[in-house]
Amino acid sequence: MLELRPSCECCDKDLPPESTEARIYSCECSFCAKCAADILKSKFPNCGGELVACPRRPLEKLANSPATTKRVFRQSGCKAAA
Repeated sequence: MLELRPSCECCDKDLPPESTEARIYSCECSFCAKCAADILKSKFPNCGGELVACPRRPLEKLANSPATTKRVFRQSGCKAAA
């Protein structure tokens, strides 16, 4: 099951499971729409892979497969992909 992280790794903005602002990469790193567009230019910073809108899990599925509460935050901020 895809891990839904609760925050942007660049700016630590809250990204609840129902957010339309979450952007994700295949390795489950999460970013807010603003950081993804403005800083990362829609590219994953480690390899340049595409950041896409995070799928939203239906409320009835969150009961059995809740979003994680583990926050990942890059203290040094994010840099654009090479």
